[in-house]
Amino acid sequence: MESLKRPGGRSARVRDAVRQATLAELAEHGYGGMTVEAIAARSGVHKTTVYRRWRGVEGLIADALDLARDEPWPIPDTGSVQQDLRGVVALVGTGFADPAQGPVASAFIAAAMQSAEAAAALRGFLTARNEQAAVVVRRAVERGELPSDTDALEVIRAAVAPVYYRLFITHEPVSTRDAERAADAALAAARARVLT
Repeated sequence: MESLKRPGGRSARVRDAVRQATLAELAEHGYGGMTVEAIAARSGVHKTTVYRRWRGVEGLIADALDLARDEPWPIPDTGSVQQDLRGVVALVGTGFADPAQGPVASAFIAAAMQSAEAAAALRGFLTARNEQAAVVVRRAVERGELPSDTDALEVIRAAVAPVYYRLFITHEPVSTRDAERAADAALAAARARVLT
């Protein structure tokens, strides 16, 4: 796997081609419909290479999530913690509603429910995303909008959790008002020093 970490060259091109094929297969067929053979054919990489490097579908999912972990996220900076938190929650909701990215994101969740390797990769991805989003809470602490001992990551988790609950537990749509309410509830908990 060490050769996969090189910034350029053939290994990087192979990894990128396989990742793009993995995402396309996820979008089209979901986790349950993915096969190494289809990903190999779509990427133009021989299936023995795919098996050798990624071991199977779970490894492909984990690698795609690992690569996505460090991608930047357009975190809002409005100068208001309420608007910033609402923006973060809206990003999560609209990401799943996006016709191109939504099926891939949903497939990652489904994969994590069926594979320990995919679950660990998803946890790492979400931890990185939450850390990126936590900057809105840290800025609010610096501005004096929230108590100094506020746990920024817990505020983000509390804000986005209702979106995941609606989407993946009760299978309900997430309206703008639902997203705002989730953000406002997390903010109220932070102000009440529940999330320290």
